Amino acid sequence: MILASGSPRRRELLAQMGFAFRVETRPCDETLPEGIPPEEAVCMLAQRKGLPVCRAYPDALVVAADTLVALDGTVLGKPASPAQARQMLQSLSGREHQVLTGVYAALGDKSLCRAAVTQVRFRALTAQEIDSYVATGDPMDKAGAYGIQNRAALFVQEIRGNYDNVVGLPLSSLYEMICEILPGGERQALAMLGSPAGK
Repeated sequence: MILASGSPRRRELLAQMGFAFRVETRPCDETLPEGIPPEEAVCMLAQRKGLPVCRAYPDALVVAADTLVALDGTVLGKPASPAQARQMLQSLSGREHQVLTGVYAALGDKSLCRAAVTQVRFRALTAQEIDSYVATGDPMDKAGAYGIQNRAALFVQEIRGNYDNVVGLPLSSLYEMICEILPGGERQALAMLGSPAGK
């Protein structure tokens, strides 16, 4: 397996499941057409990450993913500045939003791309909480300006759906896709699982 993503969070999730993999990334265009629906956006970006790696390694199982946050249908990517991070967090305060991850999996001439969606509600945040979190630098490389696996977990009032999806890789969806793509199906997918990290 090759993970076509530089995200340390995705690496950690795959390792926890016991998958043996290596990381290979290629530059890709992350601009999106104006008005594109969030579900289409995450799949488009995941495919852009995965396709160049598939071409380079046609006999490998390639997995790529991209995560975005959507509020009222508007996509929130990674903040370009601390001021933009504050603005994003203020817009999410006390409201429900969607976290979407597009997952692309391919082997040879067979490929799948699916979007997973999780509903997340933040409690009302104070200006001091937002400023303190932005000062850590954690929001700057994350869609929607937060990482649920870190300090921003304190902001989450409710979650409906897959938690791993919010971190950046919906493992159950990925496993189902791998079962569909591999010639040996579920048996071969299970054989890929070694001992989870730390065991």
